[in-house]
Amino acid sequence: MCATYAIKAEVSDPNASSWTFDAQKTMYGGKLVSKDDQIFVFASENEGGCGLIAKGVVSQAEATPKRQDLDRQTPRVSITVNRTGRPNRRLGRGELTPYDQWNDGRPETELNFKFYRQATNKIVGLSQDATEFLLSFFS
Repeated sequence: MCATYAIKAEVSDPNASSWTFDAQKTMYGGKLVSKDDQIFVFASENEGGCGLIAKGVVSQAEATPKRQDLDRQTPRVSITVNRTGRPNRRLGRGELTPYDQWNDGRPETELNFKFYRQATNKIVGLSQDATEFLLSFFS
């Protein structure tokens, strides 16, 4: 069974049909992303993006080898994503930051916590509730 993930990263062409993201930081289970997993793509506002731009399928995933000269290193993964849909409404930092009651169980709060509490770009694993919430943005 495939899992669901989201990535927040710099996206040079938000209208592309596919993207390659090299050596992306992973958190909250993101290091387990693999081929055929569903993924939601957020164009990072830190790099001029607008938030949620696509849903897609991971067509390739490869763990970045750990560097031997570092004692502690965040796992990184390189992935290629093929777009399967475009959102029908906006979802970004502005829509998610009001959801800051970390234990309220809302999918909006999960996304805010995973993407914006620590604003670095990353791949994250998603709960079923967050997945269903994000799917509601696509026709």
